[in-house]
Amino acid sequence: MEGRRRLVPALFPFMRIVVDVMGGDHGSGVVVNGVVSALRAEGNDRIRQVFLVGNEKEIHPVLARHHCTDPRVEVVHASEVLTMEDKPVEGLRRKRDCSIVRAVELVKDGKADAVISPGNTGGVVAAATLKLRPLPGVDRPGIAAVIPAPDNDFVLLDAGANIECRPRHLLHYAIMGSLYSQHILGYKRPRVGLLSVGTEDVKGNDLTLEAFKLCKLVDINFIGNVEGHDLFANRVDVVVCDGFVGNIVLKTCESLAKGFFSWLKRELTKAPHRAIGAFLAQAAFRTIKRRVDPDNIGGAPLLGLNGTVMIAHGSSSDRAIMNAIRITSEAISHHLVEHIQQDIAEANQRVEAMSAPSRGAAVAALASS
Repeated sequence: MEGRRRLVPALFPFMRIVVDVMGGDHGSGVVVNGVVSALRAEGNDRIRQVFLVGNEKEIHPVLARHHCTDPRVEVVHASEVLTMEDKPVEGLRRKRDCSIVRAVELVKDGKADAVISPGNTGGVVAAATLKLRPLPGVDRPGIAAVIPAPDNDFVLLDAGANIECRPRHLLHYAIMGSLYSQHILGYKRPRVGLLSVGTEDVKGNDLTLEAFKLCKLVDINFIGNVEGHDLFANRVDVVVCDGFVGNIVLKTCESLAKGFFSWLKRELTKAPHRAIGAFLAQAAFRTIKRRVDPDNIGGAPLLGLNGTVMIAHGSSSDRAIMNAIRITSEAISHHLVEHIQQDIAEANQRVEAMSAPSRGAAVAALASS
């Protein structure tokens, strides 16, 4: 893909990762399977320690089935589980020994560098935000979902952490998304676009109009507004929006991908001559299916916190967990958290400096009136 560069991870010899094994739809065994596969994969020597947090009576038998005696694995018992039916904040209050809380606390206490969880998304966001706290200068963290397109992968931010945003939040999402695209996806200078109802500068609501002005002030490759039909046309690498819009876009894309393949399969099997054509094109279909397979991506990072947080899909397979660990390792080795903190601080200073003359002029105008 155009615009990509070869990634060279920075030296990070003490990589410690926490995995919440209890929250997934398919049980703890699938998550542990993914962890074991990740530890046995090439390049796993970058990982110094993996904490498996959950019911130890479920975890140890799975490790035994794999004959896993890797000294880097440590099981941390948690007696409770935050289910998908639990309301995030209320559930965290009631279930103080749930696996999500125990996992995040290991990062908070400095025993680990990152946490991965396929559990209740709202619970992960709430626990991580409350315990790790946003980085200095960051108002609210955001979920960065990577969505494959025919000619590029683009980052959608925010994909659901905050449904009500201010212009400053969207500015921070633009910066964080640009950094994630650079360091993890490998784009040299990713194109950052603000999702709106038109590409013209004057199109949008109060939120996007003000965010547009802020994004023009900072050092990112801001290309202006983008529309829905731009997303899969290789016109943008980072799509910025509030969490309400972003979550709708994400779930619509996921649903469309599943529905399209089901629809295509039904149509191709309606007649013998279609089935022959499908057989001849099966290699192309497999390639497309691999490209849109969410297991390749592993999860969506929650950016802007004092620690690396990866939210895996509730229906994650063992391969998805393995890839979530791989991508999390890359985020740690590229010091993504430090880059975000530095660039957000510089952006906030620039916006403040450029806004000061405007405020001074407004005060002078009021004084003379």
